[in-house]
Amino acid sequence: MAGGGAPPGSTAVLLSVLAVTAGALAATVDRTADARVLFGLLALGQLVAHVMLTVVGHTDCAASGGPPPVAMLAAHAVALVAGAALIAAGDRLCKAVTSALHAFAGELPGMLATAATAAVTAGDQPLRSALLLAASVSRRGLPVSLAR
Repeated sequence: MAGGGAPPGSTAVLLSVLAVTAGALAATVDRTADARVLFGLLALGQLVAHVMLTVVGHTDCAASGGPPPVAMLAAHAVALVAGAALIAAGDRLCKAVTSALHAFAGELPGMLATAATAAVTAGDQPLRSALLLAASVSRRGLPVSLAR
């Protein structure tokens, strides 16, 4: 909504570095399961992004014919709430899936132990390696002159 254009290349790289840093910080903080902490991290990330955009020459949206500051603040608030809700839902879903996989993995050794084992018996055909070895052995003996 900020003028409808994408940021230039260097600014996009800076914003990407900020996003990766914020994601790494969120991954290392233990309390990000709490929605307030997650909301605070997202709000801090948006604030730092705005500071970065101001430093690289991003002008005020109202001065450039963009949406008024009230609309921008409302869009940021909606993005914060939606982002925090989606991340929290993804966290709960990931925990549910991993707990189900752990429960299944706990039952797996018992299921494997009760599986019928196939009886291995010698076949009526020789192994291919034995056939190749037999074919490679020479049948010729010593020369007659050496045998006497």
